[in-house]
Order: sequence, then structure tokens, then C-alpha cells
Amino acid sequence: MHLSLVKVYPEKFPTRNYYPFNLKVFQQPATINLHSPVTFFIGENGTGKSTLLEAIADKCRFYAWQGTEKTRFDRSPYEKDFYKVIALKWTAGSVPGSFFSSQIFRNFAKVLDEWATTDPKVLDYFGGKSLMNQSHGQSLMSFFKSRFKIKGLYLLDEPETALSPKSQLELLRILNSMGKAGHAQFIIATHSPILLACPKATIYSFDHIPIEPITYEETDYYLIYKQFMEDKSSFLVDAVK
Repeated sequence: MHLSLVKVYPEKFPTRNYYPFNLKVFQQPATINLHSPVTFFIGENGTGKSTLLEAIADKCRFYAWQGTEKTRFDRSPYEKDFYKVIALKWTAGSVPGSFFSSQIFRNFAKVLDEWATTDPKVLDYFGGKSLMNQSHGQSLMSFFKSRFKIKGLYLLDEPETALSPKSQLELLRILNSMGKAGHAQFIIATHSPILLACPKATIYSFDHIPIEPITYEETDYYLIYKQFMEDKSSFLVDAVK
């Protein structure tokens, strides 16, 4: 593993009244041991998994391709400060890497297109095609296939968002093979039961306080999909009520 541990120190919080420091899952010490090439963060929306993933990216100084900042109502003044209260432990020194989310990927694809107007060869790295001229799912897979060949730490926030089940299976194979190769390490926030099936991956649930690892079969994603496939009618009856 390139990164072996992430630790949250609530005693360093500047406040507990504003996001993200008001998230209960972080208001007691948390230690996340990273002993698998692929580690998943799961939990309901708003539980803090993406928050911690972004803080790790900030701590690693990974660049995120942001768009134009928009004015927002009632924004927390502490929103970007969570990286200041976490610590990372590297196995043999820090490595390069990247942070991915569908939202910032579109910004990256636009910048890449601008570069290609003066140097079309930059697109060779992504299969020779503009990412903007592919479907969202196709452009994501082109990016994943090229990027993950490079040694590093990869932080992915819900990479399944624009992917079909077939493409998710393809991404699953990439994660498994790159992890086995030993040069790439992945930390992924996801809702996908397909990606969560990655062999020997560690799954941390943010629905538990403190954050703790659980098995694939214990995840809500597995249980809900399994129950739905076995008895779809009961879910439909509940939806009508």
C-alpha cells in the first residue's frame, strides 16, 4: 500500500456547529487502516464519505479541475478546512495520484480539448479521441484505462454515476487488475454493488459510528438489491403506499 492509514482528530476541530465538523461520524476519533489495494467508503448521502475523500485529496495536494466558483447561499466558512484535522501515514513516502468526481471530470475534459487545439497529440493518451466528443460514460472509461496505468494513489468519488452496469463491470476488472499489479491503490466512495464486489477489497461503512469495516454481504447495497431481485412486487407495493 502507498497510503496505509488515515486518522481523524476531532479534538482539533475549530467548531462543531458548521459543516463538515458537525457530522457526527467524525466527532469521535476515527482510524481507517488501508491494507487492501482497493478500499471503499459507503454510506447514505450526507454521512461524510465524500467529505473525507476530498480531505484526503487536499492533504495529498492532488489538484482538482474546478470550474468557475459560483456564489452560494449560507455556505459554511469551514467547508474546505477538513484536511487540517486529519493525518496520513505513507508506507514508503508519498506518491503522485489524482482525485476524480464526475462533476470535476467535465471541467478537465474541457481543458484537455483546449490543449488539443494547439497539440492534438495530447489526445493520444486517451485513445486519440476528444473526451468531449464521447458520451459521458465512454469518456470516463477512456480516462480510467489510461490514468490507472500510472503508479499512484487514486481517489474516486462515485465513479459509477455515468456508467452502465456493463461499464461498471469493466471498471471493476480494471480496479482488480491494477490493484493486483501492485502499483495502483484506490480509495473509492460508491453506491455501486457491482464495484463493491471487487475481490479482497476493504469496505468501510460511514453509517456506523465509529466508522468500521463490514463484509460485502452486510452492505445495504447488497441486501436491498438481493431482496429486490428476489421479490420485486413487495418493493412496488411499499412504493405505492
